[in-house]
Order: sequence, then structure tokens, then C-alpha cells
Amino acid sequence: MSQTQQPQDDSRRDFLKVAGAAALVGSTAPAIYAAGNNTIQLALVGAGGRGTGAAANALASKVGPTRLVAMADVFEDRMANSHKALTNRFRGAVDVPEDRQFIGFEAYREAMDCLSPGDVVILTTPAAFRWVQFTYAIEKGLNVFMEKPVSIDGPSSRRMLDLGKQSVKKNLKVGVGLMCRHCKARQELFRRIQDGQIGDVLELRAYRMAGPTGSAATGKAPKGSSDLLYQIRRFHAFLWLSGGAVSDFLIHNIDECSWMKNAFPVQAEASGGRHYRGDDVDQNFDTYSIEFTYADGTKLLVNGRTIPGCNQRFASFAHGSKGSAVISSRGHAPSRAKIYKGWKMTKENIAWSFPGREPNPYQVEWDDLLTAIRRDEPYNEVQRGTEASLVTAMGRMAAHTGQIITRDQMLNCQHEFAPTVDRLTLDGPSPLKANPDGTYPIPMPGLIKDREYGSLT
Repeated sequence: MSQTQQPQDDSRRDFLKVAGAAALVGSTAPAIYAAGNNTIQLALVGAGGRGTGAAANALASKVGPTRLVAMADVFEDRMANSHKALTNRFRGAVDVPEDRQFIGFEAYREAMDCLSPGDVVILTTPAAFRWVQFTYAIEKGLNVFMEKPVSIDGPSSRRMLDLGKQSVKKNLKVGVGLMCRHCKARQELFRRIQDGQIGDVLELRAYRMAGPTGSAATGKAPKGSSDLLYQIRRFHAFLWLSGGAVSDFLIHNIDECSWMKNAFPVQAEASGGRHYRGDDVDQNFDTYSIEFTYADGTKLLVNGRTIPGCNQRFASFAHGSKGSAVISSRGHAPSRAKIYKGWKMTKENIAWSFPGREPNPYQVEWDDLLTAIRRDEPYNEVQRGTEASLVTAMGRMAAHTGQIITRDQMLNCQHEFAPTVDRLTLDGPSPLKANPDGTYPIPMPGLIKDREYGSLT
């Protein structure tokens, strides 16, 4: 259930680049958590590169003290590597002996059972498991940090929207890993766009065009290996686990553009295809071109590509009736947000740019979550995170089926990628069965129209 590190992402995905040490600084805000003392205890569920980075941000926060007391995964090697890295980096703040290192599909329960109400569980397994683990976190009265996407199909989106409402009723604080929303430069840009500094928003553009990323391109499972565990190790390759490259990678660009528009799209039309596949058997396309439409008719154009040797671009832009803006320029952080007079983005046309150095949004989102916990302030990103996940899946389904897909169609789609995800066992089958030749079913636009893959018969 762990997530592998994504080489194109920055410090949050790369634990070794996390700046600073654990700051065991007390808070003066009156609050009770972690069995009545001032330390917020943490449990990490999903101990891959992503989870290790998230735990590091939690331990490095100056809104401390925090302590990691339990870990869970399905892979012992991932657990060992994560535990070693965190212990070496944050001595004194990691207290996870062997009897609090849990392996298996039920390990998330055992890890959460080590916490007290008001502590924090970090959910960084592939998205397929999110609703299952979030359900238990709510039952336990735990605050949550969860990675994006939080849902990957209609049924899981409906569950997450309902669970989000339950968590709000229980006054739980929940952060979702769309860290760009916590970027200080983007926040200032959002305020300026809403104040009308570029006029009416007429069009948005987003690009994430790179070489092979994460495990999105994957070959056949080794002979004799567990198909289920192989798929989990290579989770970007399989729609049931992550929603594939669109849901796991393009969601950030889609979300930050929609934030600037102050709305989520209601419709998607898209295309894409598989090109130089070689022996790869994953379910992803190599290219995605998605036209999103907002309720007022405004368009968001998204281009994704993971083909080596091509021009690379990782950026988002907004165009208005009076000017234009850079939302992000070369990745997630720093954003280098700017506003230009007119649509010609040249140095002499810069009307505003964020001054000084941008704080790391991966760290800021953790500081914001822990501050809300200590002050007992309302803080819940589940609905927004689910909407971002849903509309991203809407664009993905439009490309995979060749049909125009609306938000309501995506939300009410009955095709569930992994209906048995809450009942998986280490020695059991995967929800996705391989073909006899070791390949997997792939999207076939125009041939399969009501779901993203399956049999033609």
C-alpha cells in the first residue's frame, strides 16, 4: 500500500531534501490531544517515499512537538527503509519499536489503534485504500493528513464526500495533499485575480509534459510473483490503485487552475493515446489533451505527456480580459507567480511578481494543519480534495472513452475499479486480473464507452 517516490516531484516526495530538523517547540494554545499532553502523536500508513516525506514534514514543523509512534505498510523493505531514514533524521522524535511496525492489509487499523483521539494519522497509501482507511480514522476520532487523489472513480468519490461530512460533524481536522493551495505566492495571486487585476478570467492552460514519471510505465510482473503486490509496488500503472497518471500527476495543475477560476469544471472532452510502448503493460496513455469547461463556458486546456526525448514543460497559466498570469512556471515549487499587462508574457510587461523567497508549500500545509489542531479551528479539506479528484477523473474518463463526460456523469458512474479493496489479503488475488500473456486490459476509446477498460464482449 505504499507509494513509490516520484522523481519529477520535489522535497515533499524526496525526504532527503526536507530542510530543517524536528523542532520540539511547545504551543501556548489551549488544547488537549495525545492523551492529554502537549505532544501530537503520529501514525504513518503507507511508508514509501511519499509517506516518508509527509512524516518528515510533520516532524519538522515548528508547530510542534510531534512524535511518530506507529507505522504500517504491506512491504517490510519499505517499512525498514522509511523507519531508518526518519530515525536518522529526527532522533528523539521517532519512537516506533518493532512491535509498532505493522505489516499487511489490516496494518492500518493496528497503527491507528496506537493513537489517542486528536492525534494524527498520515494516509499515504495509493488512493484505492483512502476511503477504507479514512472510515476507520473517523471511527477512532483521529485527525488526518491524506495524500491526493482522495478518490479515483464515481463510487469512491461518493463515499469520500459522505465521509467528509462525517468528519466535519466530528470536528476532525483533515488536510489533503494539494499543497499548492498553501503556497504563499499562489495565495497572493489568487487574491489579485479575484480583485480583478487581470480582468475576467477567459481561459486557463496547464502543462505537465515530461519523460516517464514514477511507475506510470511498467512492464510485466516477474514470473511467480504476486500480481497484487506487484501492482501495488507499481501503483501509478494501474487505474484501480491510483487513477493512473492523470489522477496522480495532472491533478495539481487542474486544481491550481480551478482555484484561480474559483470554480471546478462541469464537463470534459479529451483525447490521448499510447505510442512507443515496447514491453510496457500499464493502463496509461502516453499523451492526454483535455478540454475542461466551467459552468460559465470558460475553458481550461490541459496537456499531459510522458514520452522521453520531447520538449518538457510543467506550468499553468491564466488569461484575463485585462492581462495574464503565471500560476506556476517550472513545477510545484517555487511557483514564481506573476501578473502581466496583456497576454504577452515578457519582462517589460510584468505588473506584479511575488517578492522574496517562497516558503515551501509542502511544509506550510503541515504547519497550517497542526496550527488548526492546536487552536481547535475548523479545518477540513476533504470536500475540496474530492471535487479536485472527481473532475480530474472526469477528464481521464473522457480521454479513455472518447466521450464527453460531465461532472454528474462521473460522480454517478457505477463502474468501480476495485469493489473488493476493503477485503484484500496478502496472498489473495488483485481486483485487476492479467491477461494470459501478462498484459492488462487498457482503455479503448470509441469501443468501450461506458467504462475505462473491460471486455468488448
